[in-house]
Amino acid sequence: MRRARAGWIAGAAAALLVAVGGITYAVAGDGGSDAAAPAADSADAGFARDMAVHHQQAVEMSYIVRDRTDDEEVRLLAYDIAQTQANQRGMLLGWLDLWGLPKVSAQPMAWMGMSGMASGEDGALMPGMATNTEMKRLGQLDGRQAEVFFLQLMTDHHQGGVHMAESCVDKCTVGAEKRLAQGMVDAQESEIRLMADLLKERGAKPRP
Repeated sequence: MRRARAGWIAGAAAALLVAVGGITYAVAGDGGSDAAAPAADSADAGFARDMAVHHQQAVEMSYIVRDRTDDEEVRLLAYDIAQTQANQRGMLLGWLDLWGLPKVSAQPMAWMGMSGMASGEDGALMPGMATNTEMKRLGQLDGRQAEVFFLQLMTDHHQGGVHMAESCVDKCTVGAEKRLAQGMVDAQESEIRLMADLLKERGAKPRP
């Protein structure tokens, strides 16, 4: 069962990266050219900026837990999340560069009409993001404790990411970006279900 699930994780990640590659080539001809560049305050630009920040923390969390546990499934899941989200982050920042737009958001989530939803205290710039204190704690845990805390943090992180991606699907106008956002929704919802199973196997559950 564990071997089969590990294969599923790797296969799903590989399929997503192939799809991401296709989206990368499509964006220049699908609203990504200079002539069709979205505005700096658009949903397209806001999502690209905010999700790039959101993804960066997921990458950091994933590499932390890979060094804190020997569990094959958790390490593979963490590696796949890190690789997939680092790739997507590069795409988002690349689009902003292509569009000639700032890569830093003055008001995170303003494009969603949710400016100020997250206080930004202790490093949590957007809902779902871990605080600096939580990131430090993750780096101090080992074995099963690290696995459980990572799975709980990443479940919260994915839930926040899904909400943002769904908003892009609804509000963004660049077709390639909307397709990327829908891919994020599908992949992260699937990973949320997987992480619930992994938590259950460890006698734990997602945080309320």
